[in-house]
Amino acid sequence: MNYPPKHHQDTDKTHLLEVIKTYPLATLISVENNAPLITHLPLVLEGEKLIGHIDIYNPQAKLLKDNNDVTIIFSGPQCYISPSIYNTTQLPTWNYIKLHLKGTVKAIESKAALKQSLITMTEFLEAPDHKYVLEVDNPRLDRNLNYIEMFEIEITSWEGKFKLSQDKKPSDTENARQELIRANQESVKLFLDNVFK
Repeated sequence: MNYPPKHHQDTDKTHLLEVIKTYPLATLISVENNAPLITHLPLVLEGEKLIGHIDIYNPQAKLLKDNNDVTIIFSGPQCYISPSIYNTTQLPTWNYIKLHLKGTVKAIESKAALKQSLITMTEFLEAPDHKYVLEVDNPRLDRNLNYIEMFEIEITSWEGKFKLSQDKKPSDTENARQELIRANQESVKLFLDNVFK
């Protein structure tokens, strides 16, 4: 039996690429001696590969080379769905968008490639307004190149998990969609108001 159910799986590459583009902060998982090492960092697509950078002092850095296997999770919006939002009788549930990838990683040793990659990633993350430009002659950038390692991941497996009440009546699916939008906007504000009073 496939899990999640077929109606919660998304294999449309356009949708999966949109998750990476819109929510680039990834959870990167490597395994060493049966223990997971986990880092949260932005990854961007260049062609068919994911590109990332990691601090040389991060214990996971040594595993991001030599065609080691990695698992990557990208997370989209998520929220609790109360039965009260549906037009039909339902049970409570949780809706979410997740993308699980597997791949092999290799280090990119070139400092010139690293520098250009940091500039390119900054440009991507600054879109669409580009209020900040990381200049090629930025002295702080040059000073930090020795403390950052660049890597690329060749993706070997894609798995989209889009649990969005697709198995409900169209009106209930739309209500769940609106609740996902509302809850995400509200929960960010409430969280920040509570944590940073």
